[in-house]
Amino acid sequence: MRRLIPHPGLSVLLVVFWLLMANSLTIGGLVVGIVIGLALPIFTAPFWPGRPRIDFGAALAYLALVLRDIITANFEIAAIILFRRNRDLRPAWLVIPMDLATPEAITVFAGTISLTPGTVSSDVSACGRYLLVHALDAPDPAAEIARIKARYESRLQKVFP
Repeated sequence: MRRLIPHPGLSVLLVVFWLLMANSLTIGGLVVGIVIGLALPIFTAPFWPGRPRIDFGAALAYLALVLRDIITANFEIAAIILFRRNRDLRPAWLVIPMDLATPEAITVFAGTISLTPGTVSSDVSACGRYLLVHALDAPDPAAEIARIKARYESRLQKVFP
């Protein structure tokens, strides 16, 4: 079964995206989506020799948390822009030590930080143990680092066991 469907999650995702791009649910569109969803992972399987294991329950919970944080942060940044003066802002560069080991987990971590308004990840250290992040307003950089690690990194360790 693993040879026929080497990446089941990717197959399902491809079928769903195909149907969304087709913008209609027809038998023909579904058949084409299934063919693409089965063929593409078979042809790309050799390029994914050591794919990570993912806990999909933890991944869904993480996705819900990130979406909630993105919406909340948008309102917080809007309030900062509209109601505070620029001289009241305390931007800071944060060096976040990471306990994540896999490149996929580090990429999701950096992407999550960049997607959340008010912060942007800019670099990963050469050793892969530190992430450089710019925060728009961080009055206490140590507390902000602890918040990011507790909120995102600890949950990502459950997504990528």
